[in-house]
Amino acid sequence: MEWNGNANVVDFFPWLRWLDPQGLKRKMKRELGKAIQIASKFFKERIQERDVGGEKTMDFLDVLLEFEGDGIDKLAKISDHDLIIFILVKWALTELLCNPATLIEAKAELTQVICPSRKIEESDIDNLPYLQGIINETLRLHPPIPFLVSRKAMHDTSFMGYFAPKDTQVFVNAYAIGRDRDVWREEPMSSKPERFVNYELIPFGAGRRMCAGIPLAHRMLHLTLGMLLQRFDWSLDANVTRETMDWKDKLGITMTKSEPLLAVP
Repeated sequence: MEWNGNANVVDFFPWLRWLDPQGLKRKMKRELGKAIQIASKFFKERIQERDVGGEKTMDFLDVLLEFEGDGIDKLAKISDHDLIIFILVKWALTELLCNPATLIEAKAELTQVICPSRKIEESDIDNLPYLQGIINETLRLHPPIPFLVSRKAMHDTSFMGYFAPKDTQVFVNAYAIGRDRDVWREEPMSSKPERFVNYELIPFGAGRRMCAGIPLAHRMLHLTLGMLLQRFDWSLDANVTRETMDWKDKLGITMTKSEPLLAVP
């Protein structure tokens, strides 16, 4: 996973693919082979133990070996959308915990719109503009995928002072756009949910190649974060402040927080 998340020069110069100049393909094959060997050894040992009547511990490996799916009751897998939601909720809580006024405003909006005895529902989202702004600010500052789906120039193209020869692979840097001072003039590095009254969102892409799952992912983000804010009071660990918190990103297949968030409900 780590090698797969590294920037690959072949993405920019496809004709070098056969050469694999960084050796990423070779490294991934090597590490995958090691992982398969290790996993296979565990499986073989456990199967041999079961064959001779060994005691079942019913740990994760035993559960996997016991499971026989029929195509209906298959084990649920964590999808790409689930992973993105986990990452964004973590970043959203990080921003809220470091901006208490924003957290108070978000909880006040939830209390005003939703009866305390009722859980947030999808139909409530349109009536929660401040919560929507929090999600959009999180996506602006911490896009889970820093480079959007690449494009390929069908012919020589000039655009905004840049020249892309035919067959050039072009990436849209959502991370840089979200922090561009020429676009976000008022404190671009600060989280201000109210700014999204007049701005639109691009971290899921645009045009015909926009992420097909944006409606579901966007709604689930609001529901997940809204539920956490509605049902719990959150605070940072006593020894952590905004100044001492680690804000570094970790680049991989997705861009996540380098250090895990420790929040106290």
